[in-house]
Order: sequence, then C-alpha cells, then structure tokens
Amino acid sequence: GRIEVLPMPTTSHQRIVAKLFRSLERFVLADALGEVLIAPLRVRTGIRQYREPDVVFLFAHHADWAGEAFWDGADLVMEVVSPEGRTRDTVKKRHEYARAGIPEYWVVDPEMRAITVYTLDPHKDEASYVVHGDFGDGQEATSRLLPGFSVNVQTIFAV
Repeated sequence: GRIEVLPMPTTSHQRIVAKLFRSLERFVLADALGEVLIAPLRVRTGIRQYREPDVVFLFAHHADWAGEAFWDGADLVMEVVSPEGRTRDTVKKRHEYARAGIPEYWVVDPEMRAITVYTLDPHKDEASYVVHGDFGDGQEATSRLLPGFSVNVQTIFAV
C-alpha cells in the first residue's frame, strides 16, 4: 500500500455530505435497515488497502463487517468529487470499490451538478460497475440497492 495525502474538504463539500447523510440515514432508520456513517471511517478495499468514503452504508445483516478500527466492507458508498481529485473519485475509487464487492457507488459531482449511481455488473467475471443512472438538476437520483430511496439532485447541490 501507500499513503495518499488528501486535501481538506471545503465547506460546500461538507454541506453536500451532510445532506446526503441525513437523507440516507432518515431512510435507513425508518425501517431499521442498517447503519450509515460519514468520513473519516476506513473501509477495507483490499489487502492493507482502505478508503474513507464520504458516506457509507451497511445493511444490518452485515453488521459483523463493522469493526472498531475499520469496516471490512460496505453495501453502498458515496463520494463527493473534489476538483483536485476528479480522476481519483471517478476512476480509481470506482475500480477499488468494485473490486471490493461494494454493490452500489454514488459519484456526487458538484462541478457538473450531477449524481451518477453505479451498481456491480452481475454479468462480468471481473468486478466492475454499470451505470444505474445519471441524474441532473430537476431529477431524483435513485438507488437500485435500496428501492424507494432517492435524493433530489437540485436540493443536494443548493448551498
């Protein structure tokens, strides 16, 4: 592994993270589906390899993955794209999360005012994601993993 020094999040980045967290947590708690947390929380993506997703969800039946020092997996992760980390957030992390078997990955892009939801492709031998949906202003970004969960894109990016 290697250490990656990441820039500190901006105020607008944290506002977006907070909105995503509150929306997802409200949905998850309503039916006791599992647990939602925010960074910093390490999630293992490989041998001695970890990421800290902005928002992370774990189904209740996977509670044994939630260790004190790190989670041994996740069911859904959300990343808010930072301008200086566009390739890291949209390409590198997508590959790592797919390889780790995380079923759903949301890329939340403030610059493009868009949310792309990826789900694991069940038809490929090598883990990779397919686009569940590209959502922009005036649309509701939906989850395939959590039927009924959605966020209004315009509301997420309103600061």
